[in-house]
Amino acid sequence: MASKDSAKREMIGSEGMVLLDMIRRLNRRSASGHLLKLIQKTHPADMAWVVRHLNDEERSNIFNIIAQTEVIGEFLSELDDAILMELVQHLTPQYLASILAGIPSDDAVDILETIPDDLAAEISEHMAKEDREEVEGLLQYHPETAGGLMSPDFMCLEEDLTVGEAISIIQQKSEEMEMVFYLYIKYGDGKLAGVISLRELLMNAPGRKLKDVMNPNVISVSTDTDQSEVAHVVSQYNILAVPVVDSSYNLLGIVTVDDIIDVIREEATEDFLQMAGAGKDREILLKSTFDNAMLRAPWLFASWIGGIMAMVIIGNFEEELTKVIALASFIPIVMGMGGNIATQSSTIIVRGIATGRVNMNELFKVILKEFRVGLLLGCVYGIFLGVVSFFLHQDPTLLGVVVGLSIFFIMAMSATLGTIIPLVLKRFGFDAAIATGPFVTTAIDIIGVMMYFYTAKLILGL
Repeated sequence: MASKDSAKREMIGSEGMVLLDMIRRLNRRSASGHLLKLIQKTHPADMAWVVRHLNDEERSNIFNIIAQTEVIGEFLSELDDAILMELVQHLTPQYLASILAGIPSDDAVDILETIPDDLAAEISEHMAKEDREEVEGLLQYHPETAGGLMSPDFMCLEEDLTVGEAISIIQQKSEEMEMVFYLYIKYGDGKLAGVISLRELLMNAPGRKLKDVMNPNVISVSTDTDQSEVAHVVSQYNILAVPVVDSSYNLLGIVTVDDIIDVIREEATEDFLQMAGAGKDREILLKSTFDNAMLRAPWLFASWIGGIMAMVIIGNFEEELTKVIALASFIPIVMGMGGNIATQSSTIIVRGIATGRVNMNELFKVILKEFRVGLLLGCVYGIFLGVVSFFLHQDPTLLGVVVGLSIFFIMAMSATLGTIIPLVLKRFGFDAAIATGPFVTTAIDIIGVMMYFYTAKLILGL
């Protein structure tokens, strides 16, 4: 969340490295006074970036100074979960409760969900009754839903108020609220009636009632809407905030665009990690060597199994290889081309699903298109490799035909499978991103090797 203090300017480009070096130098000199002044002038998000790059001793020293400032709460809300856990374990529950009381309740909830349950319970006991009830109300929702993301601090007005009355209320309460660009109108016991932007409000006559100037067609989400769907709504309609309602259409909170940006970044990071076969822990770089290895080991096991199976298949064609030894030289390119085009297709489909560009009701069209792409590329590279093979190995004469046809069939098959697997996973409710990891490439390697050798056996009469 951006700081309200305009004096704190965010870093751009190489300024971050300059700040990091300056803080390290001041820390080595034990210049606490200068460090305090520098930290007070630095944006909390930038301080979080700096702390991420410090060693344990430097991090502890700098945090002790940050804890003396008023931005400690916002700083904690910007930290990576692993670093947050490390730093707060030395703070008392009373002090942490006072920190959380000074930041927006949705950020306080994020911190409470990150730290151990016993510490979170102790902190809650020391919070004021009003703050505790607000936080507990948000904690009942899953953190990856609209209810878990929403902020209850928003501007909500009764529909019978006049424009002039609404402006007066905004002037009194705007500092306590989040995202006052949109004013939500309610009726009855708090049901969402409409929305009006601050700009539209100021353009209307003071005597007009809000229900006569509001837009009754409000784009909203429910408390159990998944965060990825909330992000899709915000990006689809280019809005800065989206209201969250319950099953009775009572207005409970809003999800703002700054939280949505975090969601999009987190979802994309998880997808990329899964596509690379590195798990889905966004903070994998902050893990220890052992934990990092354990996270990646299961994914690599799939590749290991695939390699063993490919080795067994190649071993079964040992007799054919001894007759035409040149067949062995094309195995890497056959496996590589199939795996690469499968990864390309899977990645395109996974991102298409995530951005809503793939219509799950027209799967045949999507599959057919990627199949045609595979045929076209397979034809081009099959002819090219066949010609290269002919000039490199004249014996046997048909080796170029074997290699060319193998590449053609394998690339067409790989592009199709790379498309089908994530679509099928998505259809059955699984995360499609796992399809582009070792699973697809391993399957393609096994099938590709078999197709290659059976093609050679058929054409060369081995």
